[in-house]
Amino acid sequence: MERIRPAWRSRTWIVALALLVATLLVAALFGVDSVPALRAAVGLTAAAAASIIVWAIVRTRAQRRRYEEELMGWAAERAAESERLRIARELHDLASHGLGLITVRAAVARRADGPAADAERAQALADVERASREATTELRRMLAVLRSPDPAPLRPAETLDDLPGIVRHAARAGLDARFDTAGLDGVSAGAQLAVCAAVREGLGNVLRHAGPTGARVAIHREGDEIVVEVGDDGPGSGWHPRPGAGQGLIGLGERIAALGGSLDAAPAGAGWRLVARIPDRSPA
Repeated sequence: MERIRPAWRSRTWIVALALLVATLLVAALFGVDSVPALRAAVGLTAAAAASIIVWAIVRTRAQRRRYEEELMGWAAERAAESERLRIARELHDLASHGLGLITVRAAVARRADGPAADAERAQALADVERASREATTELRRMLAVLRSPDPAPLRPAETLDDLPGIVRHAARAGLDARFDTAGLDGVSAGAQLAVCAAVREGLGNVLRHAGPTGARVAIHREGDEIVVEVGDDGPGSGWHPRPGAGQGLIGLGERIAALGGSLDAAPAGAGWRLVARIPDRSPA
């Protein structure tokens, strides 16, 4: 269960003020008949007031220290949770996209026949080898980060310039992907990162569910939103879908929702269609 952020609540000064007012009222109600008695009453009242103020200061500082300790604990838990989610996303990308490509290429090679079968199998094995090496390298990098006490090194954030490479990576697995963009000038860094994540997840889902088939990637601007559409033509001949756990779409939806956008994935014709709407104020 998520821990609620600590809130600063202190009634110390309200109590101190009430005690101070009560002390002054008592002194005023009893009154005095002589100057020495008046001086004694004023002295006692001042001493009581000073004691109340000192008590309030000491108690407030103690409460403030407890609050700061609770706040630091809460922040540490949030940081650890954020790091776990980041590692989970990287593991998902590694297993879903890298190993998914291996699965698709192996399945294509197994079904290859005809005069070009040997060449197709050789190319598929080369793709499997390359994807396996990349996945192994990434897995070793992540394990090294998890074992190291130092902060994890940051990677350069993905931008729209990385999109052609993401599409080519899917094409190597057998997708016939068409890629169109329009009106993408001045897109913010956060929106660019979300766009790349949506395209990668959409194409990864196509590979798992439809195998080598036709796919479409269209990205365009509608007002203050970047719209990402990824669709496919349905499962290839003889392809058996390999559904995952759905965590990829859940994580992508959370990422886009954090930006104030929306994600929709549903059947469309013979295939599926993913539509991500990512807020991004158009350049002036």
